[in-house]
Amino acid sequence: MSTVRIPPTLRTSTGGAKLVDVPGGTVREVIAGLVAVHPGLESQLIAPDGDLNRFVNAFLNDTDVRHLQALDTPVGDADTLVLLPAMAGG
Repeated sequence: MSTVRIPPTLRTSTGGAKLVDVPGGTVREVIAGLVAVHPGLESQLIAPDGDLNRFVNAFLNDTDVRHLQALDTPVGDADTLVLLPAMAGG
């Protein structure tokens, strides 16, 4: 299982959990597994077309998945996925 690090802005949907272990072979499968366990995250993470919301950044082991294979990036058991919603303001 890979570990998903949950930022403070999303923790209300995970019952306050900072880290959630989720099975999956790709970033897409891990996010789907996370949403299955914590359905309140779906509207915050998933766009209507089923892809990651364009305002959410995903980092696998500190590398932006957009520079890898996006949601089809393979994920291993020792990997950490970080989901960061963009913050607005100035």
